Amino acid sequence: MSVNQSEQRRLSTNSTQNLETDVLVIGGGPAGTWAAWNAAASGARVVLVDKGYCGTSGAAAASGNGVWYIPPDPEQRESAMASREAMGGFLANRHWMTRVLDRTYDNINSLADWGYPFRVDNNGVAIRRSLQGPDYMRFMRKKIQQAGVKILDNSPALELLVDAEGTVAGALGINRQSGEQWKVQAGAVVIATGGCAFLSKALGCNVLTGDGLLMAAEVGADFSGMEFSNAYAISPSFSSVTKTRYYDWASFTYEDGTVIEGAGSKRGRSVIAKTLLTQPVYARLDQGVDEETKAWMRASQPNFFVVFDRAGIDPFTQRFPITLRLEGTVRGTGGIRIADYTCATSVTGLYAAGDAATRELICGGFTGGGSHNAAWAMSSGYWSGQSAATYALSLGEKATQRLVRGVGEVGLQSAGNHTLSPEEAISAVQAEVFPYDRNLFRTATGLSASLEKLDDLWQEICNSQIPTDSKVIRTREVAAMVATARWMYNSGLQRQETRGMHKRMDYPQQDPNRQYRLLSGGLDKIWVKPESAVVSKELVAV
Repeated sequence: MSVNQSEQRRLSTNSTQNLETDVLVIGGGPAGTWAAWNAAASGARVVLVDKGYCGTSGAAAASGNGVWYIPPDPEQRESAMASREAMGGFLANRHWMTRVLDRTYDNINSLADWGYPFRVDNNGVAIRRSLQGPDYMRFMRKKIQQAGVKILDNSPALELLVDAEGTVAGALGINRQSGEQWKVQAGAVVIATGGCAFLSKALGCNVLTGDGLLMAAEVGADFSGMEFSNAYAISPSFSSVTKTRYYDWASFTYEDGTVIEGAGSKRGRSVIAKTLLTQPVYARLDQGVDEETKAWMRASQPNFFVVFDRAGIDPFTQRFPITLRLEGTVRGTGGIRIADYTCATSVTGLYAAGDAATRELICGGFTGGGSHNAAWAMSSGYWSGQSAATYALSLGEKATQRLVRGVGEVGLQSAGNHTLSPEEAISAVQAEVFPYDRNLFRTATGLSASLEKLDDLWQEICNSQIPTDSKVIRTREVAAMVATARWMYNSGLQRQETRGMHKRMDYPQQDPNRQYRLLSGGLDKIWVKPESAVVSKELVAV
């Protein structure tokens, strides 16, 4: 079945909402809303589509967000950048770090000028290194509505549109509630769909299944740093809240109460993982926590304590069982490769921002946690929105007069008689990416064994019947998760050393000859290659 034939079939089953715009933003988290706001501020018509409800869905909306907000003081800035370089395996870039610090500082101050309700300290000074997710995203939704952005909630994108030259020109999707399909033809598209957490039940990550990565790959975009996508966060075993920062004050013990030597929230997380392979681990927040700190913790992250309060557990005095939840590329650093300072991808008309894009540029090969990711989201969102608007407006009327076609394939086109069970496929991919002894502690043998199963699973999805309307979204999510895992593990197999969060048990040392980034891409056949030079086009100001 040809792409045009399959598109006709999809678009004829239900009523279709057809829209034309200058910039289409896919994703309604911090990166997406900043992109939409700045595109509109640059004079463009903007449509934003969100898989959930813009302002409440995604990782940022569900929790407190630290921000990499550093005043323009040379010593403070130098310290902030230097502290990340060695940890990230010297793959970060000082020029990008500086740009993000500058942009974040200005954006946070803009939030204050717009009236965002920052918390204040005991001296009445606004605390601008922290944003409350629910307040922040509610505020940003209101801000982009005031700017004239049209929002389509509960409307996941299923595939991108391209013109005859392969330039990205919009997207097709479906409304989850009504079943109505939508088509947005645009001059430029910003992918801000977040990362992929493989439905691990980490808080706010239920919509983060790598959809934007799959759509980007289908138009030929490439990726960077996908081997650095095995972030695990500490969580109570009975909760989805992954606030690892609070475990800086924790002691970790075996079931009998004996302290686990070397266990910790930062450099001791591997010790926790190794212990969890054979027995439970317990935590208690009892290391130097005074009443003032307790009050700060509750004010900063109130939802962290909800499950404890409901269960009648005092986490400061009572032990509770913990686990490590995979956050994948959400807290990892891998994602769509950024080609230059405009946040353009390698495909004309397509831009990327936030967790959907690589964060190697500011974090190297180690997670930036919440603060660096928050800074990157608002900065890359700001730049991508502005750049997408500039490009789209330069096309004039041509932007919406082009003949376009959808390029989505897996899960959207039939290639066989097999009937796929999305839930069984989800369990199959989780079985390869969740285990610590496969994803966190990596070996060539383990990665290769997983890739064999993931490659088979990919072929199974490709050779399945077109799913019913009720399963098409889930099937595309499955395809995105499998594709993401294959980019991760192929890149991990290629990086034969231990660097950043990528731990190769068979290559335990960092190799100075491998201080370069790895690019990857492809779908049926995955490719991985070294970037020609870590310092390249990104150094040239646009």
